[in-house]
Amino acid sequence: MRALVAAAAALLPLAAAHAFELASPERAATILVLPSEPECVRLAAHDLASDTEKISGRRPAVVASLDQCSADCVVVGSVSRTESAALLARFSPKLAPALEGKWEAWRVETVAGRVGPIERALVIAGSDARGAMFALYALIERHLGVDPLYFWADRPPPRRERLAWDSVRLAADEPTFRYRGWFLNDEDLLCEWHLDGGRRDIAYPYYAHVTSPKVSARVFEAMVRLGFNIVIPASFVDIRNPAEERLVADAARRGLFVSQHHIEPLGVSGYGFANYWRDKGRTVPFSFVRHRKEFEAIWRDYAARWARHPNVVWQLGLRGIADRPVWASDPSVPKSPAERGKLISEAIALQWQIVRSIDRRPNPPATATLWMEGSALHQEGHLSFPPGVTVVFADNSPGWQLQADFHQVAREPGRPYGIYYHMALWGSGPHLVQGVSPARAHGIFKLAVERGSTAYAILNVANVREFALGLDAASRFLRDFASFRPDAFLSQWCQARFSEAAPAAEQCYRRLFESYVADPRTGRRRMLDGELLHAGVRFYGRMLTVAKQGTKPPWQKPEQIRKLLARVQTQRAAIEKAGEGAQSVVERLDGHARTFFQTNFVAQQRILLGLARWLESGLLAGLALQDDDGGEFLARLTAADEAVRLIRSGQALASRGKWEHWYRGDRKMNLGFAEMLTKQLLSDARKRPVKSLP
Repeated sequence: MRALVAAAAALLPLAAAHAFELASPERAATILVLPSEPECVRLAAHDLASDTEKISGRRPAVVASLDQCSADCVVVGSVSRTESAALLARFSPKLAPALEGKWEAWRVETVAGRVGPIERALVIAGSDARGAMFALYALIERHLGVDPLYFWADRPPPRRERLAWDSVRLAADEPTFRYRGWFLNDEDLLCEWHLDGGRRDIAYPYYAHVTSPKVSARVFEAMVRLGFNIVIPASFVDIRNPAEERLVADAARRGLFVSQHHIEPLGVSGYGFANYWRDKGRTVPFSFVRHRKEFEAIWRDYAARWARHPNVVWQLGLRGIADRPVWASDPSVPKSPAERGKLISEAIALQWQIVRSIDRRPNPPATATLWMEGSALHQEGHLSFPPGVTVVFADNSPGWQLQADFHQVAREPGRPYGIYYHMALWGSGPHLVQGVSPARAHGIFKLAVERGSTAYAILNVANVREFALGLDAASRFLRDFASFRPDAFLSQWCQARFSEAAPAAEQCYRRLFESYVADPRTGRRRMLDGELLHAGVRFYGRMLTVAKQGTKPPWQKPEQIRKLLARVQTQRAAIEKAGEGAQSVVERLDGHARTFFQTNFVAQQRILLGLARWLESGLLAGLALQDDDGGEFLARLTAADEAVRLIRSGQALASRGKWEHWYRGDRKMNLGFAEMLTKQLLSDARKRPVKSLP
């Protein structure tokens, strides 16, 4: 290849760069992508053409040969492909040597001098196909002004008559983290926002639909625009279902590596396991101890199906059904940690043998994600992994700390390591409201960089939309960690979106991230949206039983209720403080900036504040119930009902326009159940006085 590049470079030395015109009222440039480039590069080129048209009204033509080019032409290629490398060398002979052999590095530069019909070129060069793709999106963001999250942040680019530059020069070396991606986990809102994605056959109450193709397309587009390169496209993907396999295929078309949930080794979840053997007319217990042949058979079948798609990163491991330890689903698993670790290690070794027999790549990438019990077994030294498999440490959810094995386990020489990190987490949260600041996430990944655990970074992102700020930040520090400054980023992010209202908006965000009450024992932040909701559901359920029956089931002591109440009141006050000034920000904004602040901050603050007030009112109602004070009980339940209305007002604010039905799939948090408990208690309290308790 070097000889070809050198020969091509000798054909035509070019002059220094000068003005390049992508679009004007009179004309548009062309975009040259050779047919040998992968589809992901061509899709990115068409995104450049589409964005140019949205901004200027003129659409550049995407062409496949030099003779189709106009005088101004965007020339796109990856030096890893011989034909593209030779073409790029005709414009800039130094590009190939600077990029050759690197991972996702790229250069963008304007060059002047005739090559065929081209007089002025904007050269987009990647070390490989993803490098070229990311270079295109960097140009789109930095010079066309298109927010990579424009769809999710309701932020279309401003109109401009002319897109032209005297000189463009951008560059990125290899990224800090090799694999950088999203795990679409607990994605209940995505699944049912639009209902044309197909059905799922899964014995799990939270999922009935596959994410719509028009929604998943927006997810994958946002990922590559932000520079992410790997996705776990759903929870519990069953690749035998064409609607679910479509998620894998569409992600791969976009140039993303595709991988699997940590409870889906080789793509097999406990639910998929049951369905597979049912379809074969058998009932096979989910027990690797007793049915290794059946596990090997399904792993081989699913691995062969996944291997039909390019760029699979295999997940290895052995866990139980519904994201629980394997022994929760299989009582025949040994009891001692050492024996359990040995069993899981044997499963991983078998899975690796299967991968090596099916995946024809010389070194197929694979991960073992140490979540929950995996972390504990790893810390105790009970797990072993085949050479080359990436060991992935996990946080302790929701992203406040890394688990003990990260700090205590000695790294094996030559072994790649990575991080599984929760931007979102159903259960405790965050889920409907963002909770992890860019600074906090950056601090966790700083530890990973210091320990050399930079082979892999996967972010649990739930339904994506709520976490636009955190995902924007992560895309930048995972790519170029050394240059990222969290505080400066937040200021710049607010300035770009809210202009003169930016300082006040920034204060709102900072106070929101600082609002979560810390656990006095561990320092871990608590009182996130899920913790508030689920604590309330438990407490309201107990009150409903007591109020209806007049009997006393196991019940918290008043001092325990008051202890929790004090923490909730502290949290509620902090959330109220976070919202101070938010309305003045709204009043100073208009158009898309106003809409985004309302949905990304105001709506979320209302939901969180409503949850805190709802739990606070419930706890006070519980104390009134124990005191047999019917009047106070009714007053506190009335306040709880008002808190539910505040939550619903936040959801309504975030459900306008194209976002109608956004909360239709709210199965995980299930705010409707909390609302039902509240209304039932309130209705009963209005009908009859509280019964005396024994």
